[in-house]
Amino acid sequence: MRKNAKLPKILGKRIQKIRKGIGLTQEELAEKVGISRAYMGYIEQGRYSASLEVIEKIAKVLRIKISDLF
Repeated sequence: MRKNAKLPKILGKRIQKIRKGIGLTQEELAEKVGISRAYMGYIEQGRYSASLEVIEKIAKVLRIKISDLF
């Protein structure tokens, strides 16, 4: 496995932890970001790598800096 292949899983877990911490459901976050709930689930599971644009939108909705996700 490539070293950077772990990054989507790490990113997904951090998004999930912050999302749950502020009381948002996956569906609510996905709606605010403008993506499907299924895609949001795949991002949180680390199955898909989100684009920088989507990561930026997620950070904005979660009211954090992008760097806080990494």
